Amino acid sequence: MAVAGCGTHTARIVDRNGATVSTAEVLVEVEWSRALDATSSARALIRPDGDCCNRLGRIGSWRHRLMIYRDGKYVWDGPITNASWSLGEVEVTAEDVSVWLDDRVPHQNRAFTNVDLSEIATWLIEDGYAPDDPGHTVQIIGKAGVTGSREYFANIGQTGDHLRQLAEAGIDYTVIGSRILLLPETHLASVGRLSDADLPDGLEVAEDGKSLVTRWVIAGSEQSGALGSAGGTDPAYGLHERYVEMTEITDSASATQAAQARHRVSSAVPVFIDTREVTISPLANLDVPSLIPGWALDVASVGTCRQVAARLKIVGLRVQETGGDENTPGSESVQVQVAATAAEAA
Repeated sequence: MAVAGCGTHTARIVDRNGATVSTAEVLVEVEWSRALDATSSARALIRPDGDCCNRLGRIGSWRHRLMIYRDGKYVWDGPITNASWSLGEVEVTAEDVSVWLDDRVPHQNRAFTNVDLSEIATWLIEDGYAPDDPGHTVQIIGKAGVTGSREYFANIGQTGDHLRQLAEAGIDYTVIGSRILLLPETHLASVGRLSDADLPDGLEVAEDGKSLVTRWVIAGSEQSGALGSAGGTDPAYGLHERYVEMTEITDSASATQAAQARHRVSSAVPVFIDTREVTISPLANLDVPSLIPGWALDVASVGTCRQVAARLKIVGLRVQETGGDENTPGSESVQVQVAATAAEAA
């Protein structure tokens, strides 16, 4: 039976050419995360032994990447973006492969007319990596089911910003190792269950009222004059309007679809269920590597006044392990964040 909280981690530092620079023989601490529509991070605190110190002294940001394994399974990978050396310890922090897209711009002009957003997202990613690929693959879990027209210009805007803006219009993405997964916002395949018994310290249920928008207005490029809207006055919440410019949109139909996609998510006050301040029980029947943002957990809780019984989308994951010392045993903690937006409620 797969359980949370009983994993053991190993890590290694790898060169851009794939050669192993060093293995982390003694991991004092390790932490890794996953995120929906965002870049995740990881950290490893290593105690050098033998000739490992000399090799760890050669670590370079962006030259090398951190690879993390849990019980022998590959769970995280990304370029090192910071390293520090102190007496008897080396600490490295890294971000997943999507961080490269924040340092890339479109490399050619490209226009799309009425195509699924997954096709546009794939092009943005592939074009971003094309001049210098650190190693990645794109996996389309499912079409977005949302179409649109977009236009991008060489050297204008950061590719990462373009991808995140596209994710607000009807498609999700997440990074697992070196794979970038694209999936529809409506994807809610369950990968496990959580109940009060799995959360011995309880959980926090919170609403985010500032995220409520009952009517969206989206403007496209100035040249196209594209304008679209969706939603209106809600009988329970009243009217909350938001105007956004998306200059890559080239026609009003696409602006309307983008507005509808945002309205699907924001037309009810989103509820977040967060275990980041508590730890999932080590006895919880969850396969940690399968906790992927964009998939879902069936959550049933009566532990707070706001009772929950629903299938909720995973939006974040954080896993930590400490190696312990002579007086304190090491332990693993697993925290997951799930959310119920208007789209999940529907």
